[in-house]
Amino acid sequence: MRRNNLGDPVQTTIRSTINFDGVGLHSGRPARLTIRPASAEHGVWFKRTDISLGDTLVPARWDAVEVSPLCTKIVNGAGVSVSTIEHVMAALAGCGVHNALIELDGPEVPILDGSSAPFVRGILSRGVRVLAAPVRAIEILKPVTVDTPKGWARLSPARGLTMQFHIDFAEEAIGSQTKRLDLANGSFVRELCDSRTFCRRAEVEMMQANGLALGGVPGENAIVFDGPLVESGGGLRHADEPVRHKMLDALGDLSLAGAPILGHYEGHKAGHAITNALLHALFATPDAFRLVHCDDDLAARLPGAGVERHEIPAVA
Repeated sequence: MRRNNLGDPVQTTIRSTINFDGVGLHSGRPARLTIRPASAEHGVWFKRTDISLGDTLVPARWDAVEVSPLCTKIVNGAGVSVSTIEHVMAALAGCGVHNALIELDGPEVPILDGSSAPFVRGILSRGVRVLAAPVRAIEILKPVTVDTPKGWARLSPARGLTMQFHIDFAEEAIGSQTKRLDLANGSFVRELCDSRTFCRRAEVEMMQANGLALGGVPGENAIVFDGPLVESGGGLRHADEPVRHKMLDALGDLSLAGAPILGHYEGHKAGHAITNALLHALFATPDAFRLVHCDDDLAARLPGAGVERHEIPAVA
């Protein structure tokens, strides 16, 4: 656990700058992402370095999300956007990093291997630096639910951040999967960070015809399921990798709340839009939550507490 000289849990940032090079999953274009240290209370912001005029800073915040298919996209007041942010946001949250400036030379975060593991490896290789500000968390006080014809999600009171997710696909290789996980003490790094994005073969042609998934390469940065077949370039990293990836996405989307959440998230066939709608519902219900300063007991229940570099799965 990260503490100041008085022994209190404190906010963190990364120790030094990290660069990541790859391609955008949907655009197929080369992309470079740089995570830089930031000061206390800064939060997480993206900066478009390919734009020279106007407001190039985009807040990684729930109320900056613009609904878009298949990824999480944020937009500032000037219309500058960044998309597919969920994997890097999950990595920051899962490693317990509260403040960062993320520079990007285009509109989409590089997909890398389709999971959060490369971002996690980079963050933990640099380490984190403590900052002179207390850690605050959002404590859920009563259940809040968003229910749609496609799926639903709920936040309810819990001692720490716990998550349960259920998916159900017609593809034989996916089927019905359910997983529950306590995200304290580095379990995101050990259990979820290496799980890759996936889709069904029937969706690939449709997405590409609509200008999406142009950078997707089965086995390199995505898993494609076709009935009983799995195109993954070496098999699945986990038997239930699809539901684990959905949980990874959910952590990234929940991190847009602006502070770690102390509560139980449950998702049933939920996606990015449903999780973001859940945050809108939460903040529209003032008596459903409160902001708390974390003591040792609370801080120990947050993602990233005590995580070590050696805990990154060897397969990633």
